[in-house]
Amino acid sequence: MRLTALADYSLRVLMYLGTNPDRLATIDEIADAYGISSNHLMKVVHRLGQLGFVETQRGRGGGLRLGKPSGEVTLGEVVRAVEEDFELVECFGAGNTCLISDVCRLKRVLRRALEAYFEVLDDWTLADIVANRKALLGVLGNADQIDRR
Repeated sequence: MRLTALADYSLRVLMYLGTNPDRLATIDEIADAYGISSNHLMKVVHRLGQLGFVETQRGRGGGLRLGKPSGEVTLGEVVRAVEEDFELVECFGAGNTCLISDVCRLKRVLRRALEAYFEVLDDWTLADIVANRKALLGVLGNADQIDRR
């Protein structure tokens, strides 16, 4: 299974904000840190805001922060919220026309694999994956933020 760019960038934005919980960050700052398009990140941040994962503050001195504590955000929750399609195979969908679907054991195996995938993601919070804050800040070019916390 492969995550879409939306899920990938959503997790990256949340990680960035999780490493900087005491200050507002900007879309341009996050885009620069990851080397990705700020226009694309605007759409990602908008979606994360709609879902309550991110709070935005408008105006001069505005920016972004986490919408809830990082320890309360599971990776599974984020991926489920931003991904649109978990139909690994045709038979998972409403428009299933597979002839062997009723007797196919592969369907059960793949369903269990998907459940296991989310079980693992549900075991990890945003706080867990940003626990190496100093290393992340150093790589993202924000090492100056380390001493502020």
